[in-house]
Amino acid sequence: MSNLIRLTEANFEAEVVRSDVPVLVEYWAAWCGPCRLLAPVIEQIAAERPGSLKVGKVNVDEEPQLQSLAGVQGIPTVVVYRGGRPAARSVGAMPKHALEAALDLNAPAQAAA
Repeated sequence: MSNLIRLTEANFEAEVVRSDVPVLVEYWAAWCGPCRLLAPVIEQIAAERPGSLKVGKVNVDEEPQLQSLAGVQGIPTVVVYRGGRPAARSVGAMPKHALEAALDLNAPAQAAA
């Protein structure tokens, strides 16, 4: 998890809202089986895109306010923020190529600006 940012209410605005690059955020919980299946995919995406994409995780049990603000009703939910705003969302575990396509991770960083 070295390339992943643990997101909390204290750092969410600085790390996500004010980020100069897109931010992929996984909303998850330790007890969630599909979250455990998705974790290696999230880690691989983080490792492959240093500098062009930030990747963070929100533990919904520890940060229910962030879960509520994002409108997350099921986990795992992955949201890509561009320019501080949600730009794409995916719910459930899926293979890496499907997640990248669902979240349009190959779009230029300026696309939503």
